[in-house]
Amino acid sequence: MTKHTLSVLVENTPGILARIAALFSRRGFNIDSLAVGVTEHPDISRVTIVVNVESLPLEQVTKQLNKLVNVLKIVELEDSAAVQRQLVLVKVRADNENRSQITEIVQLFRAKTVDVSPEAITVEATGGGDKLNAMLKMLEPFGIKELVQSGTIAIGRGARSITDRSLRALERSA
Repeated sequence: MTKHTLSVLVENTPGILARIAALFSRRGFNIDSLAVGVTEHPDISRVTIVVNVESLPLEQVTKQLNKLVNVLKIVELEDSAAVQRQLVLVKVRADNENRSQITEIVQLFRAKTVDVSPEAITVEATGGGDKLNAMLKMLEPFGIKELVQSGTIAIGRGARSITDRSLRALERSA
């Protein structure tokens, strides 16, 4: 199995995310990451889906996704042709003795300290999965109290935008 990142442009309508997730579920695919948000056009949302699956079954799901009325465009983003990021917030046990060590690790990974209390430090970090996992591994010995992580978001490299033609198609259908 291989990792695939799909960028799916959809009309910003209620229920479309559930319909997309249901297509993957019916095929028995586990979605590794799912992120959705409005684009630069308020009527269009972008759904970023990361799934581990063989290429042929993924092609079948992609064809079925294209048949959904509210789906405007689907692009598979290759790792080398896309910028991919995740966000992590992690609360780490901290006291006067180890606070400076934690701060050094945070700076090493170009993360930010976003909250400090006498017993903990909350860190915000963005980056690729490998970078975030490496930071978490270094923070683990101090004691991770809480962790929340976003799904992967991705955008193609270069000047081209997948929303240009999709917006014109949406305007024509309105």
